[in-house]
Amino acid sequence: MRTEQIPDETLRHRWKALAICLVAAFMTLLDVSIVNVALPSIRSGLHASPDGLQWILSGYALTFGLTLVPAGRLGDARSRRAVFMAGLVVFTLASVAAGVAQNIVWLVVARLVQGMAGGLLNPQIAGLIQVMFRGPERGRAFGSLGATIGIATAAGPIIGGALIALAGTQEGWRWVFYVNVPVGLIALPLAWRLLPAPSRTPRPQSLDPVGVVLLGVGVVALLLPLVQEQQWHGRAKWLLVPVAAVMLAIFLGWERRHREPMIDLSLFRRRSYALGSAIALLYFAGFTAIFFIFTLYLQNGLHYSALMAGLAITPFAVGSGVAATVGGRIVSRFGRPLVAAGLLVVAAGLAAVLLAVHADPGRHVALATAAPFLLAGLGSGLVIAPNQTITLSEVPPEGGGSAAGVLQTGQRIGTSAGIAAVGAVFFAAVTGTRGDWATAFQRGLLVVLAFVLAALCAAVADLVMGRRETHPRHARQARDRHPVTGG
Repeated sequence: MRTEQIPDETLRHRWKALAICLVAAFMTLLDVSIVNVALPSIRSGLHASPDGLQWILSGYALTFGLTLVPAGRLGDARSRRAVFMAGLVVFTLASVAAGVAQNIVWLVVARLVQGMAGGLLNPQIAGLIQVMFRGPERGRAFGSLGATIGIATAAGPIIGGALIALAGTQEGWRWVFYVNVPVGLIALPLAWRLLPAPSRTPRPQSLDPVGVVLLGVGVVALLLPLVQEQQWHGRAKWLLVPVAAVMLAIFLGWERRHREPMIDLSLFRRRSYALGSAIALLYFAGFTAIFFIFTLYLQNGLHYSALMAGLAITPFAVGSGVAATVGGRIVSRFGRPLVAAGLLVVAAGLAAVLLAVHADPGRHVALATAAPFLLAGLGSGLVIAPNQTITLSEVPPEGGGSAAGVLQTGQRIGTSAGIAAVGAVFFAAVTGTRGDWATAFQRGLLVVLAFVLAALCAAVADLVMGRRETHPRHARQARDRHPVTGG
């Protein structure tokens, strides 16, 4: 792989460049959750069917996850700035197309293109951080990215609800997409000016088209039954899971034999990367499902407005944003124990949410859950950013985009699997009465808690293996293999 030489002038502007990356990340990740509260408005405005509404959500997740790894490879091999800007242009244009949609098919296609564009630009962000920052500064940069992820995911319902309240329920959903347009137009020239250009003489690399096709088919076969779990009735959809397993096994065999593989499989021999990826997958399976079922509980079960449902998530967003910034600054000192502590705090916060809903399942549930959600958000901020910093800590900068693409693909798979599992439990308990909505939320939250505890087990396993490796008999090998991870 090539080594990018970053000019001194670019390095002096690295924090400004990071700000552009974070704005783009916020915009694309916001669109994962902002549409949730807009679905009733879209349904009335476009007379959409339940299947169409589901594809507005799942189509975005599907193409986002499908594009991540090839886009990371493309950025590593060619130009991260060029791929980032291409993704930004396509995302902005797709947002315009979504906003002016005249029917549900039009809107679904626009969302598919939006997801692809988000998948193009997001791996470049981690790759650029790997190149532009070193040492503790890298932790701070990833901390800012983690804060952005947490705030964007949690703030989506708030911003979406506010836009619909201002523009009206009939046409307000269009502004959920239009809001991306000025952001994209402002960010594009700044990205050209501030992001590092590629080396003048990059060594040509194969983009591994066979690997791209094999991975793409495997990811689609795995994600499709998950994102369509509620709308695709019957068990036939689960036949795609063994198809996915076969395709991914063929992909791994191909990558082992390919001279310039799309994914450096040796990364998974590093404890920091392998266990960090597992933690991310499991945590995102629970983390994003919280907002999905809580919004349904408040809007459908308790008849909250879109704005009020969004505001109910604010404590989690605030806690996550504050803690992620702090976590990025101290991760180099504490390592993986910080992630384990964050997961423990999240679990405690979610347990408190369960108790609060049990005590007051009615109209005042948003107030009852505010403090527990704040606690869970504080824990979440100590998980996402520090875990990403540790997971990518031993990845060579020239392979940062590919490694980040694999990590984020795991997060998307976790998100889809989590929403499918939690949603199945949630909808099974709903019969239309207030009590059933509260019960459904509590049962779904138990599944979320199980995912968080599974992530905690992975973090604890990392700590245990780290301590074994620092035993006098293994100290030298540990220093050679894992110089950064915090056992």
